[in-house]
Amino acid sequence: MNATIKHIKYYLPERIVSNNDLRNEFPAWDVDKIQTKSGVVSRHVAASGETALDLSIKACEKLFESYDKNEIDGIIYCTQSPDYIMPSNSFLIQRHFSLSENLFCYDFNHACTGYIYGLMMAHSYIRSGIAKKILLITADTYSKFINPADRSTRVLFGDAAAISVIEATEKNEGIIDLQVATYGNGYDKFMIPAGGARLPQSAETAIPNADLHGNIRSKNDIKMDGMAVWSFINSKVPDQIRGLLERNQLTLADIDLVVFHQASLMTLDSLIKILNLDMDKVFINIRELGNTVSASIPIALKDAMDAGRIKNNQRILLSGFGVGLAYGTILIKT
Repeated sequence: MNATIKHIKYYLPERIVSNNDLRNEFPAWDVDKIQTKSGVVSRHVAASGETALDLSIKACEKLFESYDKNEIDGIIYCTQSPDYIMPSNSFLIQRHFSLSENLFCYDFNHACTGYIYGLMMAHSYIRSGIAKKILLITADTYSKFINPADRSTRVLFGDAAAISVIEATEKNEGIIDLQVATYGNGYDKFMIPAGGARLPQSAETAIPNADLHGNIRSKNDIKMDGMAVWSFINSKVPDQIRGLLERNQLTLADIDLVVFHQASLMTLDSLIKILNLDMDKVFINIRELGNTVSASIPIALKDAMDAGRIKNNQRILLSGFGVGLAYGTILIKT
């Protein structure tokens, strides 16, 4: 028994913030230079009262138009912006859609590698016989944790929710192999310093300060050392990809399509160069979406499918990397 990605649906908030909007808001920003590095022209941003759960519900509604919700055995929900500290968003999804009580539900806190980790967990449950059809939800609203004057994050991230149905199959398809890894020494390169039990939010943590590059943020906001994260990705991810392929007696020449986490255009370009990848083998959709965190890989997969870039009997490589710091790679056969 193997696990395969059967369906993907996603939902984007209605509000769109373009680079022209940012240029008007911050005339001193060199938006053209930022756009060249990030590759982002516009991004969808959740409304003030709109949460990751709300986006997930909209995505699920699209899925359930053509998929029987009563067939689901479990819900795995990846987010770093839940509605509550407790209970988990997965329970609220079960409640909202009146799903069976005889299914497992849990959330896990992960970001840019979240889809890879979620697939790993769903794959394990299916291979063990615990479940046959799992709803994997990846959703975040990072915009709520970004200081509007922080140029380094404001231009990059977008909000979104993606819903994937992972099903058991006896066919020669689905997840072939995977590898995940963790570099906890870099935890402070991409974090929100305040808001947890270690440093609760307070009037003091809400005070904004400017960094050496003029980015303004408080300890309640996302703090990202972009160059450190970029260096981490370049030093770790290519070796992991090569190792996974070697373990399966494959090379990049045997891969039909590579779908990276849509971190930034600069990151994607560097990985393409290091791995000596043919551009025709890499799917990129960051331009109008931005970095949608854990939803980025499934959204890219869905867009690639809709664009006819994914066909039967192909090998697809998925690669995620970011907060943690974490990185992971999955090899899939369609």
